[in-house]
Order: sequence, then structure tokens, then C-alpha cells
Amino acid sequence: MTDTKSDPTADSVATTDASDLPDDVILRVNHLVKEFPITKGVFFRKQVGAVQAVSDISFEIKKGETLGLVGESGCGKSTTARSVLRLLQPTSGDVWFRLETEDEEIVNVATAKKDTMRQVRRNMQIVFQDPYASLNPRMTVATIIAEPLTVYGEGSKQERLDKVKDLLKVVGLSPEHANRYPHEFSGGQRQRIGVARALALNPSFMVLDEPVSALDVSIQAQVLNLMDDLQDEFDLTYLFIAHDLSVVRHISDRVAVMYLGKIVEMAGRDALYDRPMHPYTHALMSAVPIPDPHIESNRKRMLLEGDIPSPANPPPGCRFNTRCPKAVSGKCDVDEPEFKELEPGHWVACFFPEVEKVY
Repeated sequence: MTDTKSDPTADSVATTDASDLPDDVILRVNHLVKEFPITKGVFFRKQVGAVQAVSDISFEIKKGETLGLVGESGCGKSTTARSVLRLLQPTSGDVWFRLETEDEEIVNVATAKKDTMRQVRRNMQIVFQDPYASLNPRMTVATIIAEPLTVYGEGSKQERLDKVKDLLKVVGLSPEHANRYPHEFSGGQRQRIGVARALALNPSFMVLDEPVSALDVSIQAQVLNLMDDLQDEFDLTYLFIAHDLSVVRHISDRVAVMYLGKIVEMAGRDALYDRPMHPYTHALMSAVPIPDPHIESNRKRMLLEGDIPSPANPPPGCRFNTRCPKAVSGKCDVDEPEFKELEPGHWVACFFPEVEKVY
């Protein structure tokens, strides 16, 4: 487990409640772990191992903030998001969330009962990556957007329809689109429908799981600007997941970098992009193209060798040591580095952190 002395939520790691949660923090994740069992046998399913998708991570998100979560495919970003929302049941750890109620009740999403989770669902929503697969092709847009309202018994049928039309206007679509089906829309329009559905119950926290990765670049900008406008208008807090570092820099206030189920670096947006310290972050930044041929041709690139190890059998010590150009034998492949604060608000898990201008 992570050393509580070096944890970004160290003030609460040792407690069993969140009574000390600062007033400006809406979400606190403590030592979150999500493993998927590997079983063997046809009749007697014996567990022979586990895929360590998320391995003991901790972070906080403040009200009105956007935390970007980046990393290679398979590093555990989406699993983290689904565990926070409890679409996947966490193996262990706590997810403290501040409900938008009169007394701002704080609940542990990971262990909450059914009635409490019903309240949580109103406050926590998600926009999925694929804007077509996340919409039922047999339902009209009006039915899709009104479904959360119907489930929670909000208003009459006409009031729900009026709310749907208002939401369509909010996300940049026409009320006339309410009676159409998902296949009649472009990818960007379908993603707007998904956003409208997520806004139906007036949530305070939203997970954006790579919401623009399936869209054209020009459409990406429109959707990102829409999310920015909605955040200001509805006082939303975002957990934004992406692998496009340019997109993350545009929308995020802080950024956390994941590798093989671990957060290896977390800092404010400008600090992370201007002063990355972890070798893995260096490699990610050096892969981002710069639209200036003079800078692009002269800058230093950091190419990683080998493949990502299997999360079912992660390497001992630092999980990045098998691909890290700075790894030291007998140290990095034996001991796991602490996730510690090297500069105010800048957390790094590395034995040999080094500031290197790569972006």
C-alpha cells in the first residue's frame, strides 16, 4: 500500500470517514483498487490470478475543477472512472463524494447502500466514449434524454418533454430533433445527445470518458467548447479521461498521469506541461507534435522500448522500470517509489525525477 506520509490525501488516509473533507473538495479517492479475477476450470472456477487494473491510487477533485486523467490504452483510466461511479464495484478503497443536498452529506460510494446510491446517481453522471453505442438505436432522442427523468419520477410527461427540448437547446441542437433516432445524427450531434442525457438530473459531477476521441478534429473543438460552457453555466466538476495531451491541456485544471494501474505524476496543468518530472510523462510529452517546423525538428524525443507489461503480472518495484531509460538495476526493479510531493501541488512517483523541457 502507498505510504500515507507521501499520499496526496494523507490527511484522511488513516481515517474511516471523511469528516475532515475540505469544503471545496467534492470527491476524494483513497487507496482505490480494482482487480479482475483470472479463473481456471470448466465446472469449478478456481481463481489462479488477478488482473490489477487499478492499484492503490488516491486523488481529490475540487468543486468546479476539471481533473484530466491521461495514459496509454490499458493503463486503467476508464476502470478508475467506472470504479469511482461504482459502475464497477471496487475491490478495496474508499470513494468519498459530497452530495448536493441541504447539508451536503458525504457518502462513501464504494460501500453505499441501494437507497444512498440512488441519490448518488442523481449527482454523478458519465458521458461515454462511443456516441453511438451509448445510445439505444430503437429509442427516440426525446425518450433517451427523458429516461433519467422517468426513472426518478420527475414531472409529468409534458414537463419531461419540455425539459428535453430545453436540454437540446443547451447542447446546441434543435427541439425539432427530439423525435428523431440516433442513426439520423452525426457523431458530434450524437455526443451532444449523450451530454444532454447526462445533464437531465442536474448532476454536480460528471465523468467524461474520452468524449471526443471518436470525433473529427473540428468537431472535437466544438464539443470541448460546449463542455467548458456547460461547466460554467451549471457549476459542474469534471473527471476528464483522454489520451490526447493537447485536448487535456485545453480543458483540464490539473492532470494525473497513469501507467499500468498507478498514478505516476499529478500536478497543475501548466506545471505538468512545462516542468514534467517523471520519465513516462517525458515520453508522453515528446510524442505530441508541435505545429512549428523549427521547434519540431530540433526538439529532443524520448522513445520507449518494449511493450507495456501485463497487468496480470506487473514487474516488481517501479512498474515503469522495464521501459524506463533512467532505471537503475537493484533499485528501480526492487523497490516501489513513493508518490510524494516534490514541489507544491506537484506529486511524482520516481526515484530519479528530473525536470526536462519536452513540450
